[in-house]
Amino acid sequence: MAENEHEQRMSRPRMAAGALFFDSRDPSRVLLVRPSYKPKWEIPGGYVETGESPLAACRREVEEELGLTPAIGQLLVIDWAPSPAEGDKVLYVFDGGELTPDATASIKLDSDELLAAEFHSAEDLDQLLIPRLARRVKHAMASRHQGHPAYLEHGAFPSR
Repeated sequence: MAENEHEQRMSRPRMAAGALFFDSRDPSRVLLVRPSYKPKWEIPGGYVETGESPLAACRREVEEELGLTPAIGQLLVIDWAPSPAEGDKVLYVFDGGELTPDATASIKLDSDELLAAEFHSAEDLDQLLIPRLARRVKHAMASRHQGHPAYLEHGAFPSR
């Protein structure tokens, strides 16, 4: 195969990274953000820029969106999620740790992008998030409890 043909077949996925923050008063609840530009909720995060690592992108996005600079912890989930409209995507979810009431009160939302930031329980995720993200967040919550990251495809464990 010619080098040019090989390059044309290689995937050039878009990458995004986000953090799951947990309520220190009830660690079964996670922080979701409500974007101004789409109907469903999201987790804090965004796209990785050229030359930037997923972890660095996660830290940058959290600071931009929430005005927080917490220590972002271990990888919880990596999800391969191609989209017919946007092409291949690889999404990383990191452990943002537990936010105390004081840290939560210090959140300063990026008013150009976000309308709200609130903690929600796992039972609410299916109605608040798009299905693939709801599955991804639930797996990330389980990964945090189990102490090891999960590999997903479309927000679920791949078929064998």
